[in-house]
Amino acid sequence: MDGWETVIGLEVHAELATATKMFSGAPNRFGSAPNTDVDPVSLGLPGSLPVLNERAVELAIRLGLALHCEIRPSVFSRKNYFYPDMPKDFQISQYDRPIDVDGWLELPNGTRVGIERAHLEEDTGKSTHVGGHGRITGADYSLVDYNRAGVPLLEIVSRPDLRSAADARRYVAELRAVLVATGVSDGKMEEGSLRVDANVSVRPEGSAELGTRCEVKNLNSLRSLGRAIEHEAARQVDLLLAGEKVTQQTRHWDESDGRTHAMRSKEEAEDYRYFPEPDAMRSKEEAEDYRYFPEPDLVPLAPDAEWIERVRASMPVLPAERRGTLAAAAGVDLPHEGVALLVERGQDGQALAAIEGGADPARVLVHVEQNLAGPGGAELEPGRLVALIAMEGAGQLTATQAKAVLAEMVTSPASPAEIAAARGFEAMGADALDVAVDAVIVAHPGEWEAYRAGDDKARGKLAGFFVGQVMRATSGRADGRAVKELLERRRA
Repeated sequence: MDGWETVIGLEVHAELATATKMFSGAPNRFGSAPNTDVDPVSLGLPGSLPVLNERAVELAIRLGLALHCEIRPSVFSRKNYFYPDMPKDFQISQYDRPIDVDGWLELPNGTRVGIERAHLEEDTGKSTHVGGHGRITGADYSLVDYNRAGVPLLEIVSRPDLRSAADARRYVAELRAVLVATGVSDGKMEEGSLRVDANVSVRPEGSAELGTRCEVKNLNSLRSLGRAIEHEAARQVDLLLAGEKVTQQTRHWDESDGRTHAMRSKEEAEDYRYFPEPDAMRSKEEAEDYRYFPEPDLVPLAPDAEWIERVRASMPVLPAERRGTLAAAAGVDLPHEGVALLVERGQDGQALAAIEGGADPARVLVHVEQNLAGPGGAELEPGRLVALIAMEGAGQLTATQAKAVLAEMVTSPASPAEIAAARGFEAMGADALDVAVDAVIVAHPGEWEAYRAGDDKARGKLAGFFVGQVMRATSGRADGRAVKELLERRRA
């Protein structure tokens, strides 16, 4: 990819956390027996009419506010196309007048990604192709489950602001955290509650012109998202280097062979006429593909200011604000990898309480990030962590000993002092530590001379070597920080 830049825009489809479907009272739930969560509207039976789910609209407003969008009056349209899992042969969606417009999402690393729009629509059913490779081509037969048909969806469309697969993964992870925090969706990619389409193009580095994009459909894990983008970008670069053109296509990601495969080309789309005049948000080609026209059975949607403000007043603290609060308490600057990880794991409250209890912030971040990541770690009472760090700061426990004591605290109600006493941990006297350090220096004269003569980088590496030797000689009782201080005194 040397000399090339990847340009990525993502379309994230989030199933909304409502009790019933988008336009009917059929249940919205996962895991039911096939074709049991259905009703006449879900099945597209003649004479059935849609009724808009008020809760779905409220959740769309919640996400729009979380993403700093403008909440606009919107209109539902019919998106016409045939597929067996869509019984009406059209999908009710929002086309040129979506509810959420022009927002942004800031990633933990400080990157800001523009949000073009988020619009409400209904999900389709699910086809299962039996035999072959799980695709309709080559299948022996197909089964259709309409349980998902009509489930409320919010499609969030980013601007093409992402430049790497890693940032695309960060974007989806952060968006998922916002969806879960606001209660808009459960965000379970493994259950299909969150699905991603990636629009990928490449261009020479320094170019301002966008390349021809290909859309990779239905990526259902962060790992698949990253792999698919990397492969698709490399495929397009190979085509261009060979003197060929990139064809605008919809492509499918095959996890088994690690490749994208063509599903259909935009050039093959039939020339359908379209009814509404599309604006800059949606292309003329898309209108021609799907023959959009306003849904005649639904009135325009116009949430009033009072409703929007009620939703705003009920908003929870979002991940970005939680990162800022923890970083300020810990005295670190954002972006900060440790702070982002604690917020992602939901342990920022635990860390904040320990810092507010008087514990050293740096040690709190280290212990919560590294030593409380396993089962039961998040449940440790912050006051007990404060007591442990106090013993560590007073020199009663080394960092290694503190880690061992903390591991036992997760499963034991005993205090850190009781655990340390039971394990025979005790502070190593200054005289004994002096003797141990001198013995290690004598035993490694070459390394000591290199330590004394080296620059800061070389001394940093050799300090780790000497600390390890002293720890080995003292059975882990030495304090690594004290050993480094003694080494510096002897060097001077």
